[in-house]
Amino acid sequence: MTKEPNMSLTIRRATAEDALAVRRLAVLDSAFPPTGEVLLAEMGDELWAALSLETGAAVADPFRPSRDLVDLLRFRAGRLNGGSRPHGRVLARVLPRAA
Repeated sequence: MTKEPNMSLTIRRATAEDALAVRRLAVLDSAFPPTGEVLLAEMGDELWAALSLETGAAVADPFRPSRDLVDLLRFRAGRLNGGSRPHGRVLARVLPRAA
């Protein structure tokens, strides 16, 4: 019996321990790492996307379907910054594809 990989989505703030993983992700994306306070999107135990809360700059794994995770990070950043509640269709568009 094979065990299925953990594909749960976690969105969290980056810590100092995440710096190397964020830099690696930026290299994959051929971009500079996001600066300042950063939100991460992890699928299972793997980092798929990161977003700077201060600049809005994002990096994502180009070898995975991670574009919708960047949208989800932008949505979460807006909520953290006191943004208004979006219509349900925004989440309906993003969440099914991210999972």
